[in-house]
Amino acid sequence: MKYLAAVALLASTVSAHGGVSSYQSGSTTWPGWSPYNSPSGQSSIERQYSSYDPLLIADLSKINIICNNAGATGTGKTATIAAGSQLTAYWAQWTHAEGCVMVYMAKCPSGGCNSWTGTGANWFKINQVGLISGTMGHGTWGAGQVLDTLKWTVTIPAALPSGEYLIRHELLALHQANNPQFYPECAQLTITGGGNGVPGPLVDLQKAYSGSDPSVNVDIYIADAAKTTYTCPGPAVWTGGSSGGGPSTTASRTTLVTTTRTTTPATTTASRTTTTTSRTTTTTSRTTTPGNNGCTVGAWGQCGGVGWTGCTNCAGGTTCKALNDYYSQCVS
Repeated sequence: MKYLAAVALLASTVSAHGGVSSYQSGSTTWPGWSPYNSPSGQSSIERQYSSYDPLLIADLSKINIICNNAGATGTGKTATIAAGSQLTAYWAQWTHAEGCVMVYMAKCPSGGCNSWTGTGANWFKINQVGLISGTMGHGTWGAGQVLDTLKWTVTIPAALPSGEYLIRHELLALHQANNPQFYPECAQLTITGGGNGVPGPLVDLQKAYSGSDPSVNVDIYIADAAKTTYTCPGPAVWTGGSSGGGPSTTASRTTLVTTTRTTTPATTTASRTTTTTSRTTTTTSRTTTPGNNGCTVGAWGQCGGVGWTGCTNCAGGTTCKALNDYYSQCVS
């Protein structure tokens, strides 16, 4: 009897995790994949995945980390979306409030997306939200917004060149000490009306994360519970410019991290003032760069904060609200 109860509890826990179940842009909705059902007869823009089970640190170098499967390709369907428009992913269920939301894209090869597994250094990040406010142990996280709303909206960068792409939504759950759980799903998009941006930095998802990465190997309830800052793993977010992560952005971030770890609190305070000044200069430079003009952040996306060099313009109906020194967010 105890054994059966334990099995039932495990089954209910696993089924409560969740995955992307549909996509919407404007008035058009595309159904996602239905895990636990036979692949036979299913036709979706989303890559197939079999269950809501998480991927773990041991899976980070496997092909499964790309689209939550062992290399299964598409069913022949794609969603046509204009660059600069919004795309909302929906979850039928989700259960973890602590963790990151990350959205990646990858340009498919000349043969198209349908037969491509997504391997190689082709992926760039267009959106991420980690710790929004509070401490790691008692804070508000991006994953908590998915838990509350069961959806996530991003803006396809207006500067993204037209073509066929994979888009990848990933939830990183941090509720288990030093045992993160990864939940990625991919879908096929055809982008129209695009620009001349050069997305980057480009990463190979099978090499993008490490089990020793302090953003991955964390204990939010004891060792890291009091920390008030957290950076999602992987590359910087590409916001629609000519490249993803230029020299000035890297210098600003390096100064902040190095100073915080090696100097006294008094010196750190002075360094933060310097970094803020640097950020103001970078923002001014951004607004005069043609490649970044007109970029827009969707609802719940980041629009500012210390070290932020991305878009600061919120989509219509939302405003940029500072939640702490390091994070401002577009809210309605």
